[in-house]
Amino acid sequence: MTPDDRRTALNRLRGTTVTLGHGTENDFVLLDDPDAATDLTPEQVRALADRRGGIGGDGVIRVVRTEALAASDPAAARIAAEEPGVTWFMDYRNADGSVAEMCGNGVRVFVAHLRDRGHVRLEHGQTVRVGTRGGVREVRLVGEEYAVAMGRFGLPGGDRALAEGTDVAVVVPGLPGTRGGLRVTMPNPHTVVALPSTEDLAGARLALGEVEYAPEPPEGTNLELVVPGVEEVGAHGRVGTLTMRVLERGVGETRSCGTGCCAAAVAVRAWAGAGAPDRWRVSVPGGTVHVDIAPDGEVTLTGPAVLLGDLTLR
Repeated sequence: MTPDDRRTALNRLRGTTVTLGHGTENDFVLLDDPDAATDLTPEQVRALADRRGGIGGDGVIRVVRTEALAASDPAAARIAAEEPGVTWFMDYRNADGSVAEMCGNGVRVFVAHLRDRGHVRLEHGQTVRVGTRGGVREVRLVGEEYAVAMGRFGLPGGDRALAEGTDVAVVVPGLPGTRGGLRVTMPNPHTVVALPSTEDLAGARLALGEVEYAPEPPEGTNLELVVPGVEEVGAHGRVGTLTMRVLERGVGETRSCGTGCCAAAVAVRAWAGAGAPDRWRVSVPGGTVHVDIAPDGEVTLTGPAVLLGDLTLR
């Protein structure tokens, strides 16, 4: 995108006020557009997310009523028809302008924004249901954090991948040789690779277009590099631990990825075998989240959401 193209895209949003926020430093530009009055284009998303010539963020979130978006978006239309009580829809875009199914960090920031704008009232222990392209997500306020019912995980490689622990070969710059990865859907596509040490984790070079996969993922994939840690015992019982870096599809390396944290916990739990903990603490460069995995495969992600301030485009 040239500077002139970026300027033209931003000029079309002149006078618009946006909110900046992040979840464990996975940061977003939020556009409050309840009535779907803004036709947000990929060019505008790229311009807003640009960290030098725009505002900067890992993605752009349009905050819109489900009914208002239903006329132009099939996912919103489906939810409006099947789930009439779901008032709000998270229209999430990656920094490159592409549409994403879900964002675990983004949905927490989305709900924090709904509360801040007075769109919803939410007290400790209460929940709100949010529409996303990955389906409806229930978000519960837990103290100062948010717990998101992320839905069931999927293993595209099925039982064979689960038994073998891998279903894709991955070559990462900065790491010698070929590594085995496990594909997990959450519902975004993820590939999780285990490393033996934090030194290996630090030595990996994560950049879009430079990681090799065999087979090549047809819809792209997020890549999570993880180092499993020691098990702990706390107030919630046994807790597994892991440290992670992520290369996010359509964005690049990010400080955190909510669906990626869930996928990483699912993979490490599968590798650990029978008796592995159901609760995991995931440490990413931007902070810490917790992932709970139920026996039926339902996953819950709990973590913070921060709103930094508002900015009006000139």
